[in-house]
Amino acid sequence: MRRLWLIFAQTVTFGVALLFVVSTLKPEWLGKAPVFGTSIVALQESATLGEAPTLVAPSYRQAAKKALPSVVHIFTAQKVRARRHPLYDDPAFRHFFGDDPGGDGPSSSGLGSGVIVSSGGYVLTNNHVVESADQIEVALSDGRNLNARLVGSDPESDLAVLQITADNGKALALPLPAITFGQMDDVLVGDVTLAIGNPFGVGQTVTMGIISALGRSHLGINTFESFIQTDAAINPGNSGGALVDSRGNLIGINTAIYSRSGGSLGIGFAIPISIARNVMEQIIETGTVTRGWIGVEAQEITVDLAESFGLPDTRGALIAGVLRGGPADAGGIKPGDILLAVAGRAVEDPHGMLDLIAGQKPGEAVSFQLRRQNKLFDITVKIGKRAPQSREDD
Repeated sequence: MRRLWLIFAQTVTFGVALLFVVSTLKPEWLGKAPVFGTSIVALQESATLGEAPTLVAPSYRQAAKKALPSVVHIFTAQKVRARRHPLYDDPAFRHFFGDDPGGDGPSSSGLGSGVIVSSGGYVLTNNHVVESADQIEVALSDGRNLNARLVGSDPESDLAVLQITADNGKALALPLPAITFGQMDDVLVGDVTLAIGNPFGVGQTVTMGIISALGRSHLGINTFESFIQTDAAINPGNSGGALVDSRGNLIGINTAIYSRSGGSLGIGFAIPISIARNVMEQIIETGTVTRGWIGVEAQEITVDLAESFGLPDTRGALIAGVLRGGPADAGGIKPGDILLAVAGRAVEDPHGMLDLIAGQKPGEAVSFQLRRQNKLFDITVKIGKRAPQSREDD
């Protein structure tokens, strides 16, 4: 009897152990779903090896070949004005010592990049590349060095337009290799981009990266900001150069970098071509840029301000001051009002308000939506003309 009991116990033990092993390693043999390593949520999985993989461009040589001839090097020279000694204003002093031997001192030079935007010789670049320059020279990719004149500039967006001129009375060989403009609607974060320019004066250089972000603002670089951020290497000398897409189309003008050392750290900023084109066309047509203005000082609405004012959110711009006799004053805007929309477009913050107002045509009557003492209402304001400002005024 004891022997039969031992055989039964061993058989049961073996069976339980076998069941445990099978249920752990091969639960499907028992018609059960796996217990360990199973996700309790639905997951998106990548394509299997049997499906066609996403094609990646093996080279961007065609994009570079298309854009390179349109990117130029810009050399500027500025005469250093020597300070006149006040004693030379005395006629007696000049009688004994002669005229002021000072005058203009040695010249200082600058270096940057630019983009040929028309076959007639117009070049788009940054204002800080050519501001205060007494002489501007453009070096083309084919080796020609030509003079250029400043057509106009816009310090508030840091853009300038040059026109290449003939040298020594010789006719300018046309057409020049103009770049193809891209469409900002097609530009998305993650897109491959190429930065072309003349970094550190080493010569024409192409670097590659992606679009890291769009609509970057509040950087304190320009008055009007909506930058493309890229990790394509941008260094001193790249300013005014081209940011192009993977097809070689211009999508931005390289302008600034975030750097603690002076070199690229993978955070570069370019002015979108949609903004640059609007500024360029105004400069070519009129020599200047016209923007709307209403004469207000705006303040950001913080969470604390929203709570104290009993606001539902922080959207909009708090009007902190109104210029007496200005367009806003004439239209009925008062300090303490919250501006919510301009011409039907929502105002997210003071920077967005500035952009929306600047985009209005001076002289037009535009609808403004305001909140005053938690009441919404609309008023009409006749847009004024924003006075041009220099970079030192910002």
